[in-house]
Amino acid sequence: MHKLLGKVLFFSLFALGLPGIALADAVVQTVRGDVRANGAAVTQNQRITSGSTVTTGADAQLLMRFDDGQSVLLNQNTEFRIADFRYNEAAPQEDRSIFDILKGAARFVTGAIGRRSQAAFQLRAPQATIGIRGTDFMVAIVNPLYLNVTQGVIAAANSAGTVPFAAGAIGQVTSATALATAIPVSALPAAASSAFSSMSQVTIAAAGGAAGGAPGAATGAAGGVGTGTAIAVGAAAAAAAAALSEGTTTTHTTTTHH
Repeated sequence: MHKLLGKVLFFSLFALGLPGIALADAVVQTVRGDVRANGAAVTQNQRITSGSTVTTGADAQLLMRFDDGQSVLLNQNTEFRIADFRYNEAAPQEDRSIFDILKGAARFVTGAIGRRSQAAFQLRAPQATIGIRGTDFMVAIVNPLYLNVTQGVIAAANSAGTVPFAAGAIGQVTSATALATAIPVSALPAAASSAFSSMSQVTIAAAGGAAGGAPGAATGAAGGVGTGTAIAVGAAAAAAAAALSEGTTTTHTTTTHH
């Protein structure tokens, strides 16, 4: 018994002595409807750990804020997994922000990892892996995958290649072997358009770097479908590609960080 207590005390003191190691968690900011993490009902202010699978039911929605200040909004009927999230303020080389979305729709607003370690971010969908650079963007899987970039630059990569999209762009990826393409807003199916519109109306707190920023601090409203336009071939695409090339790489969907 004394040995067991000694071990508990040792590891507790060890953890307290490593302030640079952050908990790999997200905090639930708002929750509406039937939302579950690993099968259990989710409540406001709950911490959701790396490795968890989160699902939202019909008419449900969940807003999470990660320890680096990143916000993730899940729309209704979504299945989402926090595959590998690690944030160490003192060691950017250890950053990981890897997510899987299997169905539904989600919105992502960059935190500290997205600003300082863009290559550490991956959103993996069945059709492509999304990389970012200082970004507010949305995705909706309606077979195919649809993309809507509000701010910054993203890149959709799969076995067919990598395509950058700048702010205002709407894109689609039909399969894991088809190159992403820009489309006009009018080409969005009703399900994707509705998801983007719903998520655009949610006010998301400004990311202050680490968690703890004022939850009510509003960012500019996402432009959503109303201001989205197809990415221009030429100057806009070139600028997006140049921005992503500055230390940012995007890999195939099956790639993970170790």
